[in-house]
Amino acid sequence: MNEQVKQTAESGALFPMTIGGKAVMTGASFAVTNPATGEVVGYAPEAQASELDAAVAAAAEAFTSWAATDDATRAAACHAIADRIEAHAEELARLITLEQGKPLGGIGSMFEVQGAVGWCRYTAGLSLTAEVIASGEGGNVEKVRKPLGVVGSITPWNWPMLIAVWHILPAVRCGCTVVSKPSPFTPLATLRLVALMNEVLPAGVVNIVTGNDSTTNLGALMSAHKGIRKIVFTGSTPTGQSIMRSAADTLKRLTLELGGNDAGIVLPDVDPQAIAEGLFWGAFINAGQTCAALKRLYVHEDVYDAVCEALTAYVAKVRFGNGLDDGTVLGPVSNRMQFDKVVALVESAKAKGRVLIGGAPGEGLFYPPTLIADLENGDPLVDQEQFGPVLPIIKFRDVEDVIAAANANPAGLGGSVWSADPARARAIATRLECGTVWINQHGMIRPDAPFGGTKMSGLGVEFAQDGLHEYTDLQIVIS
Repeated sequence: MNEQVKQTAESGALFPMTIGGKAVMTGASFAVTNPATGEVVGYAPEAQASELDAAVAAAAEAFTSWAATDDATRAAACHAIADRIEAHAEELARLITLEQGKPLGGIGSMFEVQGAVGWCRYTAGLSLTAEVIASGEGGNVEKVRKPLGVVGSITPWNWPMLIAVWHILPAVRCGCTVVSKPSPFTPLATLRLVALMNEVLPAGVVNIVTGNDSTTNLGALMSAHKGIRKIVFTGSTPTGQSIMRSAADTLKRLTLELGGNDAGIVLPDVDPQAIAEGLFWGAFINAGQTCAALKRLYVHEDVYDAVCEALTAYVAKVRFGNGLDDGTVLGPVSNRMQFDKVVALVESAKAKGRVLIGGAPGEGLFYPPTLIADLENGDPLVDQEQFGPVLPIIKFRDVEDVIAAANANPAGLGGSVWSADPARARAIATRLECGTVWINQHGMIRPDAPFGGTKMSGLGVEFAQDGLHEYTDLQIVIS
C-alpha cells in the first residue's frame, strides 16, 4: 500500500460517497473509530433523504442501459471489479482492520478481501439463460429471468466488504443497479470499494450512501422508497422485521439473512483432540462475530469432559489483541453496543455455569475467548445469540433429546454434527431445522452453494444460481 493511502486511512480523512459515478460530500459527517484503540480512523458523509433520492434516481437512470447490456459485458464487469479489488487488496484489508478490528492476516481482513475477489469471479460465471419448458405442436413455452431494477443493499459491520460484494455482485451480474448503505460502524472500506467499482462500471450502476443511524435512518428510508424494487439485508432479526414492515406498501422483493444461533452436536465417537481446532474456528471466527458461527455446543456425556479439556487447551494458545499487531488471531469486539451485550450474557452465565477459560472483560473493547460449561436450554447465553467470543457448552445423553434441544431455538441459520461415522452424522444433520448443516466442520460457506436461513433467520437465499434468481422477475413467454 502506498504511503499516501496509509496516511489517508489513519489521519481522519473524509471518505466521499459515490452517486451517479461522482464523489459526493455532504455538509455533515460522522467519525469512524478503531475498536482496538478508540482512535478516529476516518469520517463518512452524513447523508440525508435528498442524497438517498439522488442515489436512487442515478441507479434508476442507469438501469435502462445496464439491463440492456449483453451477458458477456456484465460477466466482464464482474471480473473487472475483481481485478480492482486485487489491485487494492492491501489498502482495503487495512481499512477493514482499522474500522472493524479483525487481524490483517489469518482468517482476518486479507482473508475477507480475497474472499470478495473469489465471489466476484464465481458470480461472473453465472448466467440467466432462458429455460425451455415445452416446444413442438402444443406451442413453445420459455422461462425468462429479467433484472428487477434498483436494488437497495444494507450491510452489517462484521464482514463489511465481503457482504457488500455478496449483495452487489449478483445484482450487477443480472443487470440490476444498486444503492448500498453500509453500517455506520464500518463504512470506510465499502465507500472505497464502491469508488473502485465505479472505475470500471458505467455511472449510476453502483451507488453508496452513508449515515449515522441515530440521526437519519437511511435503512428505513430505503426499505420504504418507491424507487427501490428489492432490499437485500444482512443483520439482526428485529431489524429484518422492521424492513419487512416498511417494505410492505411497495411490495418489495426481500432477501433477508438474519440472526443465527447455530447449534453443534458432538457425538460420543469423536476424537476430542482431533476436533478441537475445528470447533474453535467454527465458534470463534471473527471473534464470534459471524451469523453462521457455532453459538451453542451440545456434547455427549461420554466425551463431555474430554472435549471441554481439548477445547480449553486450544483456546489457551490463542492470542487476541490489536488487529495490526503481528501474531494476533482474534481482534476486539467491534463496537460498544455488542461488547456490552457479550458482557451481560457472560455475567448471567457465570451464576450457573462453569467458566473454563476467559470470562472477564479486558481493556476497551477486548474480550478474551471464553468457554462456559454446564449450561442448558433456557439460560440466556444458550437461548440468545451472543455474537462474540463466547461459547456455551451443554451436556447431553440422548440423541433424540439433543435434536429437540437444537431445534427448540427460533433461529435456523446453520448447524453441525461431529462424528467419526459420516452416515450417522448425516442422518442427524438432516433433522436439524436450519438452512445449512455441516458435518465435522462449521460455518465455511461457498459461492457455489445457496445460503439462507429458516424460521426466524431470514427469507430467500444468496449465492450460486438460486441466489442470482433472487434479483430477477420470472417471465413466461408462450408462442
